[in-house]
Amino acid sequence: MSSEVFEALSLLEKERGIPVDFMLDKIKKAILTACKSSYNGNDDAIINMNPDTGVFEVYLQKTVVEEVEDKGREISLLDAREIDPNTAVGEKVGVQLDTKQFGRIAAQTARNIIRQGIRDGERGQMMQEFQSRHQELVTATVERIDPRSGAATLKIGKAEAVLPKSEQVGGEELREGDHVKVYVVDVKETEKGPRAMISRTHPDLVKRLFETEVPEIYDGTVEIKSVSREAGSRTKLAVWSKDPNVDAVGACIGARGARVGNVVNELGGEKIDIIEYSEDPAKFIAAALSPADVLSVEVDPDGMKACQVTVPDHQLSLAIGNKGQNARLAAKLTGWKIDIKPESGFYDPDAHKAAEAEEQE
Repeated sequence: MSSEVFEALSLLEKERGIPVDFMLDKIKKAILTACKSSYNGNDDAIINMNPDTGVFEVYLQKTVVEEVEDKGREISLLDAREIDPNTAVGEKVGVQLDTKQFGRIAAQTARNIIRQGIRDGERGQMMQEFQSRHQELVTATVERIDPRSGAATLKIGKAEAVLPKSEQVGGEELREGDHVKVYVVDVKETEKGPRAMISRTHPDLVKRLFETEVPEIYDGTVEIKSVSREAGSRTKLAVWSKDPNVDAVGACIGARGARVGNVVNELGGEKIDIIEYSEDPAKFIAAALSPADVLSVEVDPDGMKACQVTVPDHQLSLAIGNKGQNARLAAKLTGWKIDIKPESGFYDPDAHKAAEAEEQE
């Protein structure tokens, strides 16, 4: 009987990752509950469970009395001396129990506690799995897609997490069996168990992708200062090198664009602008408006983090971008409010529409 219990616990640890010691504690708790139910509230028991030696014994402590009035808590002196010849009235002796003799209700209660222990163990393993990957990039497998909501259930290690439609890149079509990279935004304990909030749209997903592709970022030589992103469309990345001999932008692009190309492919063709960070706000803002050329940047002297940028007339639409995207991303990247004006001071809406159409092509 004991060997079967320990074998079952060992199998549980292998298949579900629940430690044997964790389940032994749950089983001991279940035995004490069963004792209390079967022996008139007496849960004063000594439980010996050792997987290494195969020992599984339960001894219920009973008080030695001349005349037994409570069979659950007392034992006669005559019966007690069969266990320990030197015992006396008022002392306690341990009566070895046959767990098969527990009542039906007590046994059912014990089973429920053990089942709950398994569930708790699985929740604990899942929480540990998620916490070890908090704010990290992970590769997950698509298990199933909800046909109504479009949410995808992903397998991450031994745990599962849901990728809502809102956290999927627009235009991206996930299929069962696909391997996708996701960013673990947060981990929370809920009434239904541990829950990982994962995303394909979070800006830090791009940051982590570059960390895996660019050794100079991974070793700290090149630092990603900020990221602004409109998932599925465009991302801007500001990078800076601690080593003057290392070109931060070049390191991220890679030979023949291989490194940035791998990130772009992972993101389904999302455009990525890599610009050099500068402590000088004017230089940083001018670079952030890339690919447009900037003639001048006038910073608000009142320290309101607002500026006015002048660009050549023919670059205005490029600086603003399709539906204002380039200017919007530049503002998010730098943290500055950016007002863009043409060199001539005149705005030509027809030229702007033509440039927008050209950019979309």
